[in-house]
Amino acid sequence: MKNIFISILITFCFTAALVGCTSELDNEPIGRLTEDLVDTELAAVTLEALISSSYHPLGNTLNGVVPGWRWDLGTVFRNDIVLQDIAANDMNKKWNPDGDQPWMDKVSDFSFTTENQAFNGIWVYDFIGINRLNLGIGFLTDGETVPNSGMSEARKNQLLSEAYFLKAYYYFDLVNNFGDVPLLTKSPESFQEAAEASVRSPKADVLTQIASDLTTAKSLASNAKYPDGAEPWRVSKGAIIALQAKVALFSEDWPSVLSLITELDGLGNYSLNTEYFDSFDADLEFTDNEVIFAYDHRSNETPNNTNGLRDVVGWGFFAPTDDFIQAFEPNDPRLLYTTTGDPDNKASYKIRGSVAGNPDYGNKIYIRYADVLLWKAEALLETADLSGAITIINQIRNRARTSSTADGSVIPPGTLLDRASSTNASEIKGWLMHERRVELGFESHRFNDLKRWGTASTELSSKGFQSHHNLFPIPQIDIDKSGGTIIQNPDY
Repeated sequence: MKNIFISILITFCFTAALVGCTSELDNEPIGRLTEDLVDTELAAVTLEALISSSYHPLGNTLNGVVPGWRWDLGTVFRNDIVLQDIAANDMNKKWNPDGDQPWMDKVSDFSFTTENQAFNGIWVYDFIGINRLNLGIGFLTDGETVPNSGMSEARKNQLLSEAYFLKAYYYFDLVNNFGDVPLLTKSPESFQEAAEASVRSPKADVLTQIASDLTTAKSLASNAKYPDGAEPWRVSKGAIIALQAKVALFSEDWPSVLSLITELDGLGNYSLNTEYFDSFDADLEFTDNEVIFAYDHRSNETPNNTNGLRDVVGWGFFAPTDDFIQAFEPNDPRLLYTTTGDPDNKASYKIRGSVAGNPDYGNKIYIRYADVLLWKAEALLETADLSGAITIINQIRNRARTSSTADGSVIPPGTLLDRASSTNASEIKGWLMHERRVELGFESHRFNDLKRWGTASTELSSKGFQSHHNLFPIPQIDIDKSGGTIIQNPDY
């Protein structure tokens, strides 16, 4: 068997070089394997820890991935909320303008440079996840490691399914933000191999790898809604199929979107909740019908695993823009659930005016069934099934108008009436775009939606958006660390 510790050392050093983050060299990252744990054999518990640690870059725990309050690197928490909600003009950095963390303001008005830490933050989080996963996949597919660890074949397959999904998820996020990115298919086994991997691969090649990884992940997954009942946060086949559908959506492969959602529905595991906000109620986590994939924040753990966005919101961050508020129709109960006033809003997972359950947690939801249904509506519209698209849009609207309100008020008759029959595809597309914005507000989807629809230039022109902003700049620190082998995106 190869020297496992040397492989880990090379991977760790490569991660630090690729993400350009010196604190990764100064601190023990969560889940890192040390020489006292590995030599020529790995215990099953160590393999479990390595895969579990690969989820951590999806969390919003403050300093949970890169310790040390590195606001200068954009790594204090995961930056989706900045790159999606703030960039899309749904969200302001703060309720009261001030000079705190001005790099977020520069994302909102597109005055950022290649050194803005928002881009470094997401790059660091995604590549730390990818490198941990490559290491884990390497061990789990090694002919000697798993038999020597005492792990069962079924458990190995489950962990591999999770690993391939997570790797695909991180890469899908990277290509949507940056386009071409380094494609790392395995842990480097030499420093020369690590250096050779520090180049950008075409986005098409990365998407091919994403598709391959998701196919492998699905082949290893069970049909259970929660494949591990003791740890229901783990990746399920439903999450894998949903991500396949999302990749197809972004590629405008409408027949595949419809086919995959039919496959997802065939599992029988997901439906809309009766109440709009049940997906976010901490007391209902992993018991609701709608959430397909979420990061499991928990309190009273070491290392800390709480949802740090609650703290950040408490400091005055993340206020709605006037444009976002005005997008809601009168009396739409989703508005108060998304933003109920300083500092209550969906970003902090506060429920009906107060904190539900334990105030230290609140899962970060990445995929829920309402999102999937709106993908289906879009695919139906694009394949000329206009009535089918309207039916789904009305299904989403009906759930909203029949939900309880955040303040206990009564929803007046005539609120969120069904959309009428129409043969105007452009009109229906407008209804769909509107519904996605108000249904999924502050869930970090909006900027990607505007880019893939080709409407960002229109919607965000007053904010300074230009065509080259369809891709964010590669973090300058990482270009410098690569010695120039990683090339910057055009017009930056």
